[in-house]
Amino acid sequence: MSEESLPGDARPEYTDALPEYAERVLEVAELIPAGRVMTYGDVAEWLEEGGPRQVGRVMALYGGAVPWWRVVRADGVLLPGHELEALGHYRAEGTPLKEASRAAEGHLPRVDMRRARWDGGERAEGHI
Repeated sequence: MSEESLPGDARPEYTDALPEYAERVLEVAELIPAGRVMTYGDVAEWLEEGGPRQVGRVMALYGGAVPWWRVVRADGVLLPGHELEALGHYRAEGTPLKEASRAAEGHLPRVDMRRARWDGGERAEGHI
């Protein structure tokens, strides 16, 4: 069982430092250019460690200090509870969106994953 999946009271205490894996996830989030996104699984794959759930846990606990809206679900659905804030960022950055159909709950768009997904190409040399 990884430290990221431990209950809060069972996690080791960290003073000023984040867990090393969390630091690496947040560094990747900061590399994603404005208007582009990576999925939780993409981040884990880039790091060659963990999986989508571990990345999601890091983002939930520590992601507020980085452009969290650029790390998304693979289906492009906006982060529940943060939809409007994320949508504001996407619109400001020009992130490609798919407008919601009238049948979609809340009529919220999704990220257009085909157009917005970033593979790290132009910055892959700085692989973490």
